[in-house]
Amino acid sequence: MKINKTLTYAVLASVSMGFIQKSEPTLKDAFKQDFYVGAALNGRQISGQDSKATALIKQQFNTISPENLLKWGPVHPQPDTYNFKPADDYVKFGQDNKMFIVGHTLMWHQQTPKWVFEDAAGNPVSREVLLKRLEDHINTVVGRYKGKIGGWDVVNEAIDDQQGDLRKTKWLEILGEDFAVKAFEYAHKADPKAELYYNDYSLYRPEKRAGTIKLVKSLQAKGIKVAAIGMQGHYGLTKPSIEQIEESIVAFSKLGVKVNFTELDIDVLPNPSRRQGADIAETFATDAKYNVYTTGLPDSVQQQLTKRYADLFALFRKHRNVIDRITLWGVTDNDSWLNDWPIKGRTSYPLLFDRSYQPKPALQAVLQTTKNKM
Repeated sequence: MKINKTLTYAVLASVSMGFIQKSEPTLKDAFKQDFYVGAALNGRQISGQDSKATALIKQQFNTISPENLLKWGPVHPQPDTYNFKPADDYVKFGQDNKMFIVGHTLMWHQQTPKWVFEDAAGNPVSREVLLKRLEDHINTVVGRYKGKIGGWDVVNEAIDDQQGDLRKTKWLEILGEDFAVKAFEYAHKADPKAELYYNDYSLYRPEKRAGTIKLVKSLQAKGIKVAAIGMQGHYGLTKPSIEQIEESIVAFSKLGVKVNFTELDIDVLPNPSRRQGADIAETFATDAKYNVYTTGLPDSVQQQLTKRYADLFALFRKHRNVIDRITLWGVTDNDSWLNDWPIKGRTSYPLLFDRSYQPKPALQAVLQTTKNKM
């Protein structure tokens, strides 16, 4: 795709106080006939401590996801303790701004407290005890936001990176292979009208694609409706290829489910990981060769980022009949988890808005894709 540089950079001249002027289309308006466009929100944005980001969110997006505040650890840290204030504020923000609100996530092997899987002596609990804890958690959390949160990432990252088998987790070890069935059943019971999703990263890889198809088919065979598969879009400048991503969109859509992109960002920095993905357990020591743009992004890399986002959104529009939602994993570069993964303290540039709340050239390129006839 050839980028018109005059158009691409013109948006920067129309910025006032860090936001696009009203004469420029917003993401939510530009794609309103195609799909929702949203962002993952952090605690500072929800609590009102980052007013510039809050204004940007209201202006640009029509769906929101919670980055961390509805994961088990933050919302249910102790057996008899729930921390609902941040989640309540998050849901209210979405309601006040008439946004589609997503819940993330009910079952995950990360950020789940040890007590969930252990008894008072630190020994593994029985299947029955863990099922009861899971049901109580889902019933309490999903039930609290029944009719308010429109869709839930019920199970997150349950497929192994290498072979596409079920990931070896405490959920699988204690509950057995029907752990996902139980989570979806409990979620549906808690809110029968909510959309229920399976969410994972690196789903462009054939092995993970096949494992996910197998998992979703097993749920469907039990009469469970999976509304969508969430493809976490944690991508690089060149990998995966557009063709690889498209293959998974097509394959998943044949299951009769929607295919949403739930955690989109583009890592422009050298990655020490052998895999392009989002395994938060895979971290590395500080090394300057993986943090190469500490004073700003070179124009040549900015152009690569611009083209990458344009190519991705062109793909999304091509398959808009099966895509309901595109969610960026953060609002500005300053918010991104990639500043601290897989190496802490990096200066990362993965999103459409920079650290000064300014739109990047990539934003205008993304908006331009709506002008392409399909």
